[in-house]
Amino acid sequence: MSLFKKKKHKVFCIGFNKTGTTTIEYTFKQHGYLVNDQSKASKFVKNWSKRDFKAITHYCKDYEAFQDFPFSFPYTYIALDIAFPNSKFILTIRDSPEVWYSSITRFHGKLWANGKIPTKYDLQNAFRYYKGRPWEVNRILFKTPEEDPYNEKILKQQYLDHVESVIEYFRFRPNDLLVINVANDKDYLRFCDFLNLNPKFNKFPWENKT
Repeated sequence: MSLFKKKKHKVFCIGFNKTGTTTIEYTFKQHGYLVNDQSKASKFVKNWSKRDFKAITHYCKDYEAFQDFPFSFPYTYIALDIAFPNSKFILTIRDSPEVWYSSITRFHGKLWANGKIPTKYDLQNAFRYYKGRPWEVNRILFKTPEEDPYNEKILKQQYLDHVESVIEYFRFRPNDLLVINVANDKDYLRFCDFLNLNPKFNKFPWENKT
């Protein structure tokens, strides 16, 4: 017998990595959602690069809540919205593009470059499931030059473009999109209200801060 009570709607967290997605994952689980297995979902990065969403949407049938890539990548939310009518979408953001950029470069630097912003060489020799995968993902997701894979101006604009495109897509559907910042205490209650959940905390139990 399943420990989970089936939820009425699928919920997709579509904010970029390092916008509080780990916190959202933990919060989903605390509220009884069956959350996707990220180690399995990560294999769909190349599907996403070709804008082939068939395997991604098929995978989603087995879970109730989702976060991180490929769900947080641009365009994926459109395919998910079409495939799963009446789903809910949560866009996680940071205080500013500068805060997000600092967070993602600091996090990746700790993982792959001894605390510095990773270079092409660092990413090509980094291990994530297999050697060189961080470089592959960087090239697929980011529009930066190969010799400057974390170009600040380009990445901050890419972050802003994603936020703006999501908000525009749902502009006339305010009941389907929630925009939150997990650093804001009141946003946890907005999260619960959006999903019709009984609050378990006073604020988000923030996980994996950087």
